[in-house]
Amino acid sequence: MYLPPLRIPVRTIGARTFDFSRRVAVMAVVNRTPDSFFDQGRTFALDAAVAACFAAVEAGADWVDIGGAPFAPGAPIPAGEEADRVVPVVAQLRAGSDAVISVDTFHAAVAREAIAAGATVINDTTGLSDPDLARVVADSDATLVLTHSLATPRTFYPRPAYDDIAGEIAAFLLERVERANAAGVPEERIILDPGHDLNKNTLQSLELTRRLSEIADLGYPTLAAVSNKDFIGETLDAPRNERRDGSIAAAVVAIVNGARIIRMHDVAGSVAAARMTEAILGLREPAYLKHNMGDVND
Repeated sequence: MYLPPLRIPVRTIGARTFDFSRRVAVMAVVNRTPDSFFDQGRTFALDAAVAACFAAVEAGADWVDIGGAPFAPGAPIPAGEEADRVVPVVAQLRAGSDAVISVDTFHAAVAREAIAAGATVINDTTGLSDPDLARVVADSDATLVLTHSLATPRTFYPRPAYDDIAGEIAAFLLERVERANAAGVPEERIILDPGHDLNKNTLQSLELTRRLSEIADLGYPTLAAVSNKDFIGETLDAPRNERRDGSIAAAVVAIVNGARIIRMHDVAGSVAAARMTEAILGLREPAYLKHNMGDVND
């Protein structure tokens, strides 16, 4: 059984404390964009986005990740417009919940406004493409997610090639950790995401999942954002609305290989999968014991 060698396993993020040596956090996804790859704008309206956030918390999410701009290639979203999308959602969720709130952004200006509104994590899927973002996080109490990706934000990237995908991702992430540290972000406020499907094809994302322990070996809590990704769709020949089971299977394999945060669309199913996997790994006790526990059993 593999357990990641966490350098600082106990993390306080906002009002919540996680012991990642014994607990897997479930991060829900809420995108306030008209063209999200999964929900295609279902939560673009402010009321719909806020309602989705509270529904995720009610379903058991420890954490809600709010996005206002897709990673995929396309026209740039101005930072002001992105902030207008995400900041009101952050403010309303923070007013009614102590859940961890992250904002999926690579803009320092958006990060600054989101933190002021109550966000406790900045989830940068571009690995510090904005050199000011780490300094914004450093000047707050927020946690920073550093993600492996190769493309300039919102641009096309040629067919990706890796000689050693896990080793190259690990080296990239360690270099970004050094940048964040130099900007003043301490290691106890850093989380790593190897970036499934971000400038990776399906075979590469599958290999990355098998070798995720090599990222977890770096000693930082590892986030696996596998939910409804194209590598699941292509593997199972499944359209986006039929990838739930494959997503949960990928998340469980990621946990077994060291992930301690899973970013998922189906919150209830993912929470059950995480709790069950924790128990199988010996990290938690069952909710109750009855079956074959007595001298006489039903």
